[in-house]
Amino acid sequence: MSEVLLNIDGGVAVITVCFPQVRNALTPEMGRQLAEICDAIDHDRTIGAAVVRGADGTFCSGADTRHWENGFDPASPRGFAETSAIYSGFARVGQLAVPTIAAVRGVAVGAGMNLALAPDLRIVAVNARLFAGFNRVGLHPGGGFLTLCGRLGGRETAAALGLFGQEISGAQAVGLGLAWQALPDDDVEPKAMALAQAAAADPELSREVLSTFRAELGPPAVAWEVAIEMERGKQMWTQRRRQQTAKRA
Repeated sequence: MSEVLLNIDGGVAVITVCFPQVRNALTPEMGRQLAEICDAIDHDRTIGAAVVRGADGTFCSGADTRHWENGFDPASPRGFAETSAIYSGFARVGQLAVPTIAAVRGVAVGAGMNLALAPDLRIVAVNARLFAGFNRVGLHPGGGFLTLCGRLGGRETAAALGLFGQEISGAQAVGLGLAWQALPDDDVEPKAMALAQAAAADPELSREVLSTFRAELGPPAVAWEVAIEMERGKQMWTQRRRQQTAKRA
């Protein structure tokens, strides 16, 4: 059965993409489940961070479009709706109100690459395989891949992966700015959880810092002078909150 699972662990929402038969490829229904889970996370103010992972040691092999064979028209109303459902899943992950980490093991390809690039941070296996994969099967990149890849890795990286179909390892992803850290496979998810738990220790603060982080860095980014003023009010809020906490102690 294809599904997306949610587990809450110490203020961290663990989102697991689970369709092992096809290496966790996304179905339209899974896209809708992702969006619903993200809504639930946003409304639970005790959650301060989220980790996105794939079941059985692999992240996500793309979109499950096997049923599109035998004359199915992907440009039909049904095809358009199904594609939109998949897109809405990883797009919603990128809009979560808590800091997000992708724990990438195995492969991330196509829609799975988009799902890996949507969170705020990536911890990847050294031997993970990351590639767009669209042109390998005669497709134009979709789901905003070029924007996601370009804003993290720059124009050269987006060109290599999106135009020329290059594949990179987890270690290469770190060097290109697409991931924060590359680790042995078994260490990926524990590291992602440790980072998430640090943020989740104070969910209220975590959500406020995230909103400022995204507003400042974009896209589009803002000028440093604007960033100073954006941060000022929320920093004063945390200073006051800290004083109030100290008085109650």
